[in-house]
Amino acid sequence: MDNKQHIAIFTTASLPWMTGTAVNPLFRAAYLAMDGQGIVTLVVPWLSLKDQHLVYPNNITFNSPKEQEYHIRQWLEERTGFASGFGICFYPGKFSTDKRSILAIGDITELIPDELADVAVLEEPEHLTWYHHGRRWKTKFRRVIGVVHTNYLEYVKRERNGRLQAFLLKYINNWVTHIYCHKVIRLSAATQELPRSTVCNVHGVNPKFIDIGQKVREQQQLGCQTFTKGAYYIGKMVWSKGYKELLQLLSKNQEQLAGFQLDLYGSGEDSEEVKQAAKKLRLTVNVYPGRDHADPRFLGYKVFINPSTTDVVCTTTAEALAMGKVVVCANHPSNEFFKQFPNCRTYEDEAGFVNQVHEALSSNPAPLTSEQQHVLSWEAATARFLRVAELNTAYGKIVAAPSYRSRSRFLSPTATLPNIKKYMEDASAFVHFAASGIEATRRAFGAIPGSMQPDEEHCRELGLPFPQLRH
Repeated sequence: MDNKQHIAIFTTASLPWMTGTAVNPLFRAAYLAMDGQGIVTLVVPWLSLKDQHLVYPNNITFNSPKEQEYHIRQWLEERTGFASGFGICFYPGKFSTDKRSILAIGDITELIPDELADVAVLEEPEHLTWYHHGRRWKTKFRRVIGVVHTNYLEYVKRERNGRLQAFLLKYINNWVTHIYCHKVIRLSAATQELPRSTVCNVHGVNPKFIDIGQKVREQQQLGCQTFTKGAYYIGKMVWSKGYKELLQLLSKNQEQLAGFQLDLYGSGEDSEEVKQAAKKLRLTVNVYPGRDHADPRFLGYKVFINPSTTDVVCTTTAEALAMGKVVVCANHPSNEFFKQFPNCRTYEDEAGFVNQVHEALSSNPAPLTSEQQHVLSWEAATARFLRVAELNTAYGKIVAAPSYRSRSRFLSPTATLPNIKKYMEDASAFVHFAASGIEATRRAFGAIPGSMQPDEEHCRELGLPFPQLRH
């Protein structure tokens, strides 16, 4: 009998949506499985055809989960060069247009059989547990690890009544991660402090970017001219992704940056506004549609400029460093991991930005060493993940699940002092379970109406029991 632990990785997005929570958990599953650390299952959302049209690019749609799984595996294997050795499972999800994200429908813990429920990795644990109504994650699984991808508080602050929303969200995030996770990994200190959390970047870079960087290093060693273009930025074209800060820096320093040219690549809701703002500058700022960062047109650029402070750890910054480019970015907690690389140049203010841009354009990038390339790799990221998640530690099975249908265990008069914290946590979990089971409460906090159970369309497409047949 196989004694390897079973690791279920739950995430909030899936390819072909090219977002961090679709791509990074996919690589994590592949490298954990390749490393032989356990039997890995990646659990991703399945969207109805209507939602697929809203979310997936280039009119890509799937008629069945099997079709989408084939697409995911093909994309991954083209980039890693090895066959994926993990399972893929789909849970019912719906796209929330106001949140611009996918929310789970029903109790998705049910997708993993109890006898295989060893470790759960929750990619975006707060997102996966805000509206969770069902088995308590820490009861279902022996070990629950949360990986925080998104700086939700920073995004919410930019909305109407943002400070009030951020204040409430901060406490809700603390609450749900405390009752549902044994350990939380924050990719950088740009995220909020959470219970039982540690800061560690457990993400790596798509291997093809490291391959590009290796070719650049070989050309540098031969004395070849590697970079023929100046500066660029690539990112989803919404103001919150650094475009506002970037255009403000350029606008205020046009004289100091006379002759400077910048190319912007991105697609998004604010594309037209960004184009119009760029035209008002006396500097040459070209705006192009978004492309894959590994597109050959990016190979000649020497300098990647990223002023964004809403990211947790910016994937495109890591990719640019892996390709041997100089990166100019803000001195911000989200960029702390990148400071160990000599080609990362940070700035504190406008004057620092101007100086770093001039220096980056007038000097040559330092060739990446083999050790630096390894730090950026998914092999190194997987080793960091295993270390901070403490998955090699033995955790005993919880033999009895708490019953949410009775308050007796939460209010037991026989509770001893050492168990008070646990009873309080159990009581807190019961409150969340009760509140998340009331449709009016769910809607008041932003849940999708009727999302406690999958609808007939989801049940038919995923082979789940129909609602009227559920116990």
